[in-house]
Amino acid sequence: MARPRAENPRTKAANIRLTEEERAEIEMVAAAQGYGSLSEYFRVLHARFTEEEGLSSGVQKTNTREFPANLLRPFLKTDLGQIFWGDSRSYLFNKAQASSVDLIMTSPPFGLVRKKSYGNEDADRYCDWFRPFAEGFHRVLKDTGSLVIDIGGAWVPGQPTRSLYHFKLLVMLVEEYGFHLCQEHYWFNPSKLPTPAEWVNVRRVRVKDAVNTVWWLSKTPYPKANNKRVLQPYSKSMEQLLKNGYKAKLRPSGHDISDKFNRDNGGSVPPNLLAIANTESNGRYQDHCRAENIPIHPARFPAQLPEYFVRFLTDPGDLVVDPFGGSCVTGVVAENLKRRWACCELSEEYLLGARARFVPELQPLPKDRGVPYEIASPCARPVEEQDVPLFEDGGAERPAWMRKRASPKIAAE
Repeated sequence: MARPRAENPRTKAANIRLTEEERAEIEMVAAAQGYGSLSEYFRVLHARFTEEEGLSSGVQKTNTREFPANLLRPFLKTDLGQIFWGDSRSYLFNKAQASSVDLIMTSPPFGLVRKKSYGNEDADRYCDWFRPFAEGFHRVLKDTGSLVIDIGGAWVPGQPTRSLYHFKLLVMLVEEYGFHLCQEHYWFNPSKLPTPAEWVNVRRVRVKDAVNTVWWLSKTPYPKANNKRVLQPYSKSMEQLLKNGYKAKLRPSGHDISDKFNRDNGGSVPPNLLAIANTESNGRYQDHCRAENIPIHPARFPAQLPEYFVRFLTDPGDLVVDPFGGSCVTGVVAENLKRRWACCELSEEYLLGARARFVPELQPLPKDRGVPYEIASPCARPVEEQDVPLFEDGGAERPAWMRKRASPKIAAE
């Protein structure tokens, strides 16, 4: 079975006549800004120019005939769901029925400035790339359904400043496609390594980036939901309050705490900060991939993330779809929770690994929910400020002890 071809592979080359001095100068500027090649640098410059000059083509309706349903290859079928190998736009436009999906739970390739093995898109072109998917999402989603997108941030090449691509994506989904932002969530990964290393560990001008934004959207302002499905344990102080009671009165903060506050609802309403460590390195999926020499998907989210939204926003028998299936974590969660489901993925290698989540038997959801994570109070460690001066240049230069290292070279493509 042939692998699905990339939608728009870069197979063309263009010759640019430059003097030795011009080439050296451009390479130096590109390297200083963090670009890995001259072609990457020129593409970003072109994208910025067309955006500033208003030359981009703007929103265009997708030609659905480009994504026929027969391009999707059935890969694996279970009692409740199915994995499809191919472009999910074929599923969204020509396989799934309109207004048939209760939850789209996905983590699309992030708009990173450096290419990853799982095919992420350039940050500057991310919204244009995403538009056909947005149109397809709106087509298949029920009025009572939800769209949940886990998406990480990116850094501007060569600078300790952040890209706005994921915020632009949110604005596009709301303003151009009519989605409503129900609530933003933040997935805090306590086990995240201190990255980006250049700005966090070397130049010491930024802190660890450990949070992904999770946009919860819907076609109408009132998708079905019930937060009693996702309660968390009461804190020790709340348990004491429920046990010993309290005096109902107006608090200094202005909140009027009534006697109804003393009711035990079985748990507390969780915040929109989801603390879930992504630490699984040994398990059936990983063991299978290593044994079969199959690449392990490098950007898997933990099962508890889709589990939270599947429980919160859907009922047993509802349809859950992940158009960027990867190793099909959403699918195995949905199968365990008795939801119908579909996952689409372009990479056959990742699907060969995903098979282990369902064969020879269904991989269960993790029983160990871990201990509650503590977030330390700011400035919790005492510091003598005169011994730790600020970097007056804001990290523009590397520390003196590292400046002797050779500057990175880049190759023209």
